[in-house]
Amino acid sequence: MSLHQSSGQWRLGLTLSLLTVLLWGILPIALTVTLEALDVYTVIWFRFLVSFLLLAMYLGIRGKLPKLEQLRSASGKLLAIATLLLGINYFLFMQGLALTSPANAEVLIQLSTLLLGLGGLVIFKERYRLDQWIGVSVMTCGYLLFFREQLTNLITAHSTYILGSLLIVLAAAAWAIYALAQKQLLQSLSSPSIMLIIYGGCALLFTPLARVKSLFLLDSLHLGMLIFCALNTLIAYGAFAESLEHWEASRVSAVLALAPIVTLILLAVLSIIAPSLTSPEHLSFTAILGAGLVVTGSVAIALRKAN
Repeated sequence: MSLHQSSGQWRLGLTLSLLTVLLWGILPIALTVTLEALDVYTVIWFRFLVSFLLLAMYLGIRGKLPKLEQLRSASGKLLAIATLLLGINYFLFMQGLALTSPANAEVLIQLSTLLLGLGGLVIFKERYRLDQWIGVSVMTCGYLLFFREQLTNLITAHSTYILGSLLIVLAAAAWAIYALAQKQLLQSLSSPSIMLIIYGGCALLFTPLARVKSLFLLDSLHLGMLIFCALNTLIAYGAFAESLEHWEASRVSAVLALAPIVTLILLAVLSIIAPSLTSPEHLSFTAILGAGLVVTGSVAIALRKAN
């Protein structure tokens, strides 16, 4: 079986990856607020359904809906795997987020980017050079410093918090497999076509569990957050899927590793301008130093071939 090869447009791949980082950095905060008023299943169903409908309208207007012969040329097994595992990822992450905190969730979900990077190296035969491996080491040290407090809290946490953390780790593994399947599917389908099928399939999976009536009871804040989460899903996953078309999975994963820093910066800002929405995350000097190392390592990995 031939493997997908990136287009080589690294600047476009980098831009799309950074957009994904920004949106995924915001998402845990918005989801935490949304879960105050809705159950996990309804939130997931709504996000997938809205993403499917909006993407279908967009592709329909542009005359780019996937054709039957295109679908026949794609691997049905890979499409099924990608759909099922993204649905599992959403479910486990949402359940874990409800039992822990946005900062902890963003820490642990980064296992997904590590697994994606390893998958790119092993499955798609991508290669790191010496300075990129040094970048991996720098980024790893940065994470250990940056999240030292969170890791300490995890070790001493109560059973509910630990269960939530375990669910997020499993969500990370499911997401990595989905992402690798997604990259291979680019051999036969465009990224919008793949996401349309996945959104539609996941919406169907969660339809029996959704409590549609609860949507009509939402106040303006929680409804706005829910709509934002749905649009975030559409744009972020669209950008991520397209970034895999133009850039190596190992480089994309290195950039995505910056998402937790975005989350914690936003939590700090929100604690000042909207303290009722979320609790602040206090960053020590060690954490700030770790953040700098994460950024440095990520840049070293991602931009090595940018020439």
